Amino acid sequence: MDNTIYVGSDHAGYAFKVALLKELRLKFSDLNFLDRGCHSEASCDYPTFSEKVAVEVVAQSARGIMICGSGIGVAIAANKIPGVRAATVWDSTSATLSKEHNNTNIICVGSRLVKLETAIEACSSWLKAEFSGGRHQNRIELITALEKKYGAS
Repeated sequence: MDNTIYVGSDHAGYAFKVALLKELRLKFSDLNFLDRGCHSEASCDYPTFSEKVAVEVVAQSARGIMICGSGIGVAIAANKIPGVRAATVWDSTSATLSKEHNNTNIICVGSRLVKLETAIEACSSWLKAEFSGGRHQNRIELITALEKKYGAS
């Protein structure tokens, strides 16, 4: 897996993203965090930045972190890109389980719902977690089959 982590946000997540990236870069100096926007608190559309991150995550077999006010909109948009398994997480446990059970390649955080310290812990746990495989692999294959059957809608 690529050691690049693609990161994006909308305007509601911009300041949160900047603070989160500062901490994650200190904790994970071996990872390359690339900020794919937005780059200010000026109003913008989260699907634009979800697409940027999601496309690169899939193309590079990498991972991504997305932030908006709730973490929900960016997850919905990212999941429209075939090959993405994005989950909105709210703590370390949900982040870890999203990787271990669902092999997520993007996690999404709500800047209005999760404290920065909690987001740092959640992202850190997720970055360290590994997919459990086993019984979960069949479920990932079923999700992939649904994606192929219906498209990433």
